[in-house]
Amino acid sequence: MLKLENIHKTFHAGTVNQKIALDGLSLTLNDGDFVTVIGGNGAGKSTLLNTIAGTFPVDSGTITIDGEDITDLSEEKRARFLGRVFQDPMMGTAADMWIEENMALAALFARCGERRGLSWAISPADRENFRRLLSELDLGLEDRLSSKVGLLSGGQRQALTLLMAVMKKPKVLLLDEHTAALDPKTAAKVLELSDRFVAEGNLTTLMVTHNMKDAIAHGNRLIMMNAGKIVFDISGEEKKRLTVDDLLHAFTLSTAEEFANDRILLS
Repeated sequence: MLKLENIHKTFHAGTVNQKIALDGLSLTLNDGDFVTVIGGNGAGKSTLLNTIAGTFPVDSGTITIDGEDITDLSEEKRARFLGRVFQDPMMGTAADMWIEENMALAALFARCGERRGLSWAISPADRENFRRLLSELDLGLEDRLSSKVGLLSGGQRQALTLLMAVMKKPKVLLLDEHTAALDPKTAAKVLELSDRFVAEGNLTTLMVTHNMKDAIAHGNRLIMMNAGKIVFDISGEEKKRLTVDDLLHAFTLSTAEEFANDRILLS
C-alpha cells in the first residue's frame, strides 16, 4: 500500500517565482491499484511522482509504503521500493552497455542481499532467462543480447526500460508519461505491455499521462489534478463508463472553482 498524507511542496518559496506544486495532497493506493493521473500543465502530476521517488523532498506531510515511512529517505534508498519509467526513452538504461548487461544490472538489483560482480551475474541460465523475457516483448530483442542499448529505437528502449523496472517486482511502479515521446503505434505497444506487466505482477502503479483516452482505457482508477490538489477521483464501474467529455467537464468545473476562489481572495 502507498499512502501520502497532507503533502505540501512549494518551489522558490518566498520569492516572486513561488510555485505551490502540491497543496495538502493526500492519496492512498491499495495493493494492485493501477491509477492513471491526468491534469493540465503545472497541475502537479510529475511533482507527485518525484516526491514519491525522493527526487524532490516534501516540505511537510508523510509518505509510507506498506507501513514504512519513507518521507525522509534519500532517492537512492527509496529505489529498493520503486520501479520507474520516464518520458525520455534515453533515461532508465545505459546506452553504452549491451542489452544483457543492462538486464543483468536489473537482475542484480532484484536479488536483495546478494553481492556479485557483473561478470558473475550473467550466467548461461541468466541469458536464457533474459531471452525468454525479451521474447515476450515481441520486438526481436531476444536475439540481440550483445547489442548496445543506444542502438535501439525509442520504442524498443522504452519497452526494455519497462521490463527492467518490473523485473525487481517493485512495491510501487511509477510511469511518468512513458509513451509521450513515442509514435502512436509504438505507444500502444508499450501501453499493452504496461497493462500486462501490472496485471501479472499485481503491481501498485501510478501512470501520469496527458492523453485522456489512455487515462480512461487503462487502470482501475483515475485521478485528476489541478493546482497541486486532487479534484476528481473515480474508480471501478464508474470509471469504465467514463468518457472524454466527462473528463473535460470535470476539468472545466475544477478550473472554474479555482478562478472563483481567486476572485474571492482578490476582492
